[in-house]
Amino acid sequence: MKDFIGAIKKNGITPILIKEMIEVHQNEHNRMIAQYERYKADAVPIQSRKTIEYEDFETGAIKRIDNKVNNMLNNSFDSDIVDTKVGYMFGIPITYDMDRGESKSNVQPPLLTEMETFNIRNAVEDKDSEWGKKAAICGYGARLAYIDTGGNERITNINPWEVFILSGTSDITEPTYAMRYFITSTEEGEVYKAEFYDETKTYYFQSDNKGGSYTLIDEQENLFDFVPLFGLPNNEELKGDVEKVYSLIDAYDRTLSDASNEIEQYRLAYLILRGVGMDEKDIENLNKSGVFELLGDNDEVKYLTKDINDQMIENHLDRLEENILRFSQSVNFGDGTFGTSVTGIALRYKLMALETKCMTMERKMSAALRYQFKVLCSSWSKRGKCSNEDYLKVFFTFKRNIPVDLLSEAQANQALLGLVSERTRLSALTIVDDVQYELDEMKKEKDAYSESLGGLGD
Repeated sequence: MKDFIGAIKKNGITPILIKEMIEVHQNEHNRMIAQYERYKADAVPIQSRKTIEYEDFETGAIKRIDNKVNNMLNNSFDSDIVDTKVGYMFGIPITYDMDRGESKSNVQPPLLTEMETFNIRNAVEDKDSEWGKKAAICGYGARLAYIDTGGNERITNINPWEVFILSGTSDITEPTYAMRYFITSTEEGEVYKAEFYDETKTYYFQSDNKGGSYTLIDEQENLFDFVPLFGLPNNEELKGDVEKVYSLIDAYDRTLSDASNEIEQYRLAYLILRGVGMDEKDIENLNKSGVFELLGDNDEVKYLTKDINDQMIENHLDRLEENILRFSQSVNFGDGTFGTSVTGIALRYKLMALETKCMTMERKMSAALRYQFKVLCSSWSKRGKCSNEDYLKVFFTFKRNIPVDLLSEAQANQALLGLVSERTRLSALTIVDDVQYELDEMKKEKDAYSESLGGLGD
């Protein structure tokens, strides 16, 4: 790839560089769109297959019947693999908190208040889930921070196929430059636009035709101190969760479609008459009465049908499904083995592959969120809500969305009493979403109980 970073630092961003970056990104752009279309089941290979062309042997007396059925059955493993991960990882929203240090004050830090307001205003629970979903489908997600007309810090998720991120460290969570390009419709027709972001400005480019030259039409000051457009990698390779198993999914679709064809063609079998002759009039009478008259001892009427090896088909489909889930590191929660008998350590072993995949993304998302708050703190610090470095105090807690054995959790939590801090002990409980809120409530109850005891003494 061309050294765009060096060229931009030397000469600044130019329309020529914008065009070259878009051209370089086209393969990734097309790949991600194709994967998202597959996720939506709008562009699946099986849906475009044609009837198999066999050698034509039709005569006046013989007609083909094995080319009349062409089932195109899509088995949406694509969406199931992604949705399973998203539900497992983001079904319980990410918890945002900050390190309070040695402070003994009960007053909530201004940064934490700002974070809570920001999360509510931006519907962060939903945005985080959708951000993770796009990353799981396409290989990476993209997010833009901006200031709205009311002066509030906001975020929005951007389609990753519209975003090209340049980073000196190959880490898209810490961009050096970033670009978004897209098509918009006007009264004059389609217009191609590009927005380029650096640490100080946003540059707006436009072209009247695809592949044409771009023109700088505007530039504005960046209201943050860092590049506000950044990415969420699904993994180091920036690959989607389903990319490794597309061929297996296509094989499953073909096998099931062909098996369905065989079953439907079974009803279109040839009729064999042994020792019986029929002319057009006999066939007409047969259609009315549905009765054959067999006079000879060796006369026979039967259908010529194919023998379907259903056991072989079933075994093949089972192996394909097993490999699809294995190599995509997913699980089938509809499996009969997931039930009340699978708990504790046994359940964790069954979820180990999915958990490993989610842990990788959790680390990537923590890095992306930390950069997000680095950008936000650069704005909040100008309003006296925090310092530029306070983003380092923010931390994120991910909890998996699985059935909870509250009794076992309570017993384990009780055993930890006195061995770890109350904050750590409470954070291990699934039912506790906000540890600080729980600690505050416990203190209120304790104070109220102490006051009631004092009143009894009087």
